[in-house]
Amino acid sequence: MSKRDLSCEEVIERLFDYLDRELDHRQAADMERHLSRCRDCFTRAEFEKRLRARVAASGTVKAPPRLYRRIVNLLDRFDDDDPDMPH
Repeated sequence: MSKRDLSCEEVIERLFDYLDRELDHRQAADMERHLSRCRDCFTRAEFEKRLRARVAASGTVKAPPRLYRRIVNLLDRFDDDDPDMPH
């Protein structure tokens, strides 16, 4: 297995695949090696990880009843205004 030095552009292009664990072992190792040496790419990767964690955590919070009713009302109005939508 040969080690490959990735450019910052390649790392950013593959970052989401890396975070989603969609890269093979060699590609992930190349990414990790770059991230261990490049502060800018490491910072970007950490930001994306934290953002994903916050989004995931927010999905577990239930919307307040008032907000839920507002959304339902807006959707009902949208359905009433769209002649192509089946009723």
